[in-house]
Amino acid sequence: MSFADLHHADLPLLLPNAWDVPSALAFVEAGFEAIGTTSFGVASSIGRPDGDRATRDANLRLARQLADLGCYVSIDIEDGYSEDADEVAEYVANLPADGVNLEDSIEGHLVPPDVLAAKISAVKMRRPELFVNARIDTYWFRELATVEETVARAARYVEAGADGVFVPRASDPDLLRELTARIPVPLNVLAIPGTSLLDLAALGVRRVSTGSLPYRAAVQAATDAATAVRDHLAVPASVGYDDLQARLVEYAGR
Repeated sequence: MSFADLHHADLPLLLPNAWDVPSALAFVEAGFEAIGTTSFGVASSIGRPDGDRATRDANLRLARQLADLGCYVSIDIEDGYSEDADEVAEYVANLPADGVNLEDSIEGHLVPPDVLAAKISAVKMRRPELFVNARIDTYWFRELATVEETVARAARYVEAGADGVFVPRASDPDLLRELTARIPVPLNVLAIPGTSLLDLAALGVRRVSTGSLPYRAAVQAATDAATAVRDHLAVPASVGYDDLQARLVEYAGR
C-alpha cells in the first residue's frame, strides 16, 4: 500500500504531526502508519515564529532523521522557501519524504494561485511519485475566504499536479460537504474538536491532520509538570524514562 492509497480507506487518514525525533518515535510506537511534521512546532523549537521561512534547514535535517522510521513521512515545507519554482523543486528533490505540504501564502497573506501552481508543477516534474498536498490558506487567514475562491485555487493546483488539497480552519459541515463534492482529490482538514473521523468520512474528508496541537499540548504538559512539583500537586502522567531511552537506543542503532 502506498502513501497515496492511505487516503482512500474507509476512514480519513489521521496524520499526527511531529516536530522532532522523539515525537515521531512516539507516534510510530502508537501505531500510526504515516506521520507529518508541523512547521509551527519545528519553527517554535528553534525559537522562530511560523511562516517566515526559518525551517528550511531544520526540515531538511528532520526529514533525513525520519527517513528510516518504517512509516510514511510527509514534511510541511511552508511555501517551499522561495518564490522561484525551480529552487523549490531542487529543495524537494533532496528531501527524503513520501509527501510534502506546500502552501499558497507567505507572511500571513495569500499569494496569486499561479505562484503555487508553478511550484507544484516543478516539484512533480522532479518527483512524480511524491504526494504533494496543496494547502489553501483562504480560511486560515480569513482572506478571500469563500467557497468559490477556494475551489478555484484547488482546481488550479490539481491541474498543476497536486495529489491532495488541505484547507485548514474549514470546519463547517456544509462547507466541507461542498468542498469535497467540488474538489476531485482528497481533502485534508485539521482535526475538529467534537467531530469524529467517522463524521468527517461522511462529509467526504479523506485526511485529517493534528497540526500543531500535539506540540502545543506537549508545551502545556511540560508546564503543568513543573508547576505541579512547585505547587505540591499531583504530577501529570508521562512516558517513563526507560521507555523513551529504549526507543532512542533502538533508533540510534539503525
